[in-house]
Amino acid sequence: MNIYLEIFTTFSKIGAFTIGGGYAMIPVIQREIVEKRGWVNNEEFMDMLAISQSAPGILAINISIFIGQRLKGIKGSIIAATGTALPSFVMILLIAMFFNNFRDNEIVNRVFMGIRPVVVALIAVPLISLSRSTKLNRYTSFIPAISVLLIVMLGISPVYLIIAGAVLGLFYFYLIKR
Repeated sequence: MNIYLEIFTTFSKIGAFTIGGGYAMIPVIQREIVEKRGWVNNEEFMDMLAISQSAPGILAINISIFIGQRLKGIKGSIIAATGTALPSFVMILLIAMFFNNFRDNEIVNRVFMGIRPVVVALIAVPLISLSRSTKLNRYTSFIPAISVLLIVMLGISPVYLIIAGAVLGLFYFYLIKR
C-alpha cells in the first residue's frame, strides 16, 4: 500500500472511531502507531506525546503531525493531520445540520449521559499506561501528585507547571546528570 494512503487511512480511522477527544485517542494512536505498524517505538511515542501536549492546539492533531513528519516529512504531517481532522469535521457538520431536530429528545440525552463515564475511562486508561512507561520511581512519583494538587486546590494554570517542569528538567540535566 502507498505509505501516504496508509498514513491517511490510519489517522482517519483514529479520528473517526475515537470518541472523547485527544486524551481518549492516546491508547488508540499508541496501538496503531507503535504496536500494530511499528512506525515509532514506545519511547519515541512518549516523547512525541509530551511535546504534543505542550504545543498549542489539539492533542490528536499535534501528535499526528509529529508522526507524519517522522514518517514522510512535511507532506506526511499534512496528510496525517488531515486524516485525523477530516472524519471529525464531517461528523460535526452532519450533527450540526440535524441536531436541532433531536436536541430535546430524551433518548439522545440518555445516550450522551451514558457516553460520559466511558469517556472518563478512556482518559484514565492511557494515563495509567503512560505513567507505567515513564519509569517513575519513589523520588519522581510525587511530581504528578503535587501537580494535580496545585491545579485542583490552588487553581494554578497547567501552563506554569509545564514551564516549571521544563526549567527544572534543564537544571537537573545540566547540574546533576553532567
